[in-house]
Amino acid sequence: MTDQIPVTQITNDPFASVRIPEFKNLIIGRFTFIFSLRMMSTLVGWWVLELTNDTLAIGLVGLSEFVPAFGFALYAGHVIDKSERRKLMLKGVFSYVILAMLLLVLSTRVASDRFSNQTITLFIYAIIFFTGVARAFTGPNFSSLLAMIVPRHYLQNATTWNQGTWLAASVSGHAMCGFLIWMIGITGTLVVVCSVLIIAFVALTRLKAKPPVLQATEEKTWVRVKEGLRFVFRTKEILASFSLDMFAVLFGGAVALVPKYARDILKVGPLGLGWLNAAIDIGAIISVILLTVRPMKKTQGKKLLFAVAGFGICIIIFAVSKSFVLSFAALMLAGVFDGISVVVRGTVMQLKTPDHVRGRVSSVGSMFINSSNELGQFESGVASRLMGVVPSVVFGGCMTLLVVIITWIKAPGLRKFEY
Repeated sequence: MTDQIPVTQITNDPFASVRIPEFKNLIIGRFTFIFSLRMMSTLVGWWVLELTNDTLAIGLVGLSEFVPAFGFALYAGHVIDKSERRKLMLKGVFSYVILAMLLLVLSTRVASDRFSNQTITLFIYAIIFFTGVARAFTGPNFSSLLAMIVPRHYLQNATTWNQGTWLAASVSGHAMCGFLIWMIGITGTLVVVCSVLIIAFVALTRLKAKPPVLQATEEKTWVRVKEGLRFVFRTKEILASFSLDMFAVLFGGAVALVPKYARDILKVGPLGLGWLNAAIDIGAIISVILLTVRPMKKTQGKKLLFAVAGFGICIIIFAVSKSFVLSFAALMLAGVFDGISVVVRGTVMQLKTPDHVRGRVSSVGSMFINSSNELGQFESGVASRLMGVVPSVVFGGCMTLLVVIITWIKAPGLRKFEY
C-alpha cells in the first residue's frame, strides 16, 4: 500500500511529540479554545430550550451553524493552503471572541427587557451562523498545522495527543458549563467563555509563522479547490473513513437532545446536563489514553468499523434508559468507541495526505465530519418532532448500525486497511 510508514517507525515513546515546544504551545491553545467552544455549545442548547421549550429549536441551532460551515469549507481549505496559517488562526479565534461577547450582551437583563424570547432566539441563530463561518476556517487550520510542526514519524503519537487534548477540553467544557449555569446563570457563564477565548488567543500567538504552501499563481481558485476534493475521492481509505464517520455522526447525534433528556426525561437539571454532555468525551479520553500507551499496530480499519457499530448500540441504550447512571454509562462507553474511531481516522488522514493539499483535505474532512454534527443536530430536532424524542434517538442508533454494515460490504479497502 502506497504512502504508508512502517510500524517500526512509529514511536513507542508516549510523550515523543509533546517534547516539541511548538507542538506543546499548539495543544495548550487548542485546549483553551475548544474548552470555551464546548461551554458555548452546551449553554446555547440549554438557553434555546429554555426560551422556546421546543426540541426543533435546538435542531435549528445546528442548522444555523451547518450552512456556513459546509458552504465555506472547500473555499476555506484553499485559503488555508495559500495563507500564513498562524495569522489566519488568530483571526478566526478573535472572531469567536467578538461573537461570544455578542451572546453575552444578548443574555443580559437589558436585552430580555427589550426583546421577546422569539427575537432573542433569532439573534442567537444569527450569531451561531457566523460562528459557523469562523469554524470553517479555524477547525481545518488546526489539523493542517499539526503536520507542519511534528515530524512524520511522530504523527500517530501527535494525532493521539491532539485528539486527547480536544477531548479533555470538550469534557471539561461541557461539565464546567453545566456547573456554571447552575451556579451563576447564563450571563455569568458567558463571561467565563469570553475570558477563556481571550486566553486561547494569547496562547496561540506563541506559534511560529507558517509560510503558505501554495504560491501565488494565475490558477483559478476553483481549480485548486477541486484538487483537494479529487485527492480525497481518489484516496479510498480517506474517503471511506470520512463517509463512515459522517453518516454515523449524522444519525447518531443523540447529544443534540441531551438538554431535553436532562430536563424532562431524566430530570437532572443543568448540572446533569453538563455531565451527560461530557460523558461521551470522558469515554473518548479513556480510549485515547489507552491508545497513547498502547497504539494499535494492525487491523486498524476493521477495528474502526467495530468501534462505530459499538457507538450505535450505546446510543440505542441511552435512548431507552430512564436512569441517569445507565444513561451516563451508555454515553461514556459510546465515547470509548468514538475515541477509537477518531484516532484511526485522524491518523489515516495525516499519513496519507501530502503537505501541499493538507489544508484542502482537512477542509473536506470538516465538510464530511464536523458539519455532520450540526446537520445531525438538525436531523435530531426534526426527527424528535416527527417521531417523539425517544423513538428518534433509537432510529439514529439503528441507522448508525446500518451504515457500518453497508461500509463493511461496499468498502473492503477500509476493512483491510492497516498502518
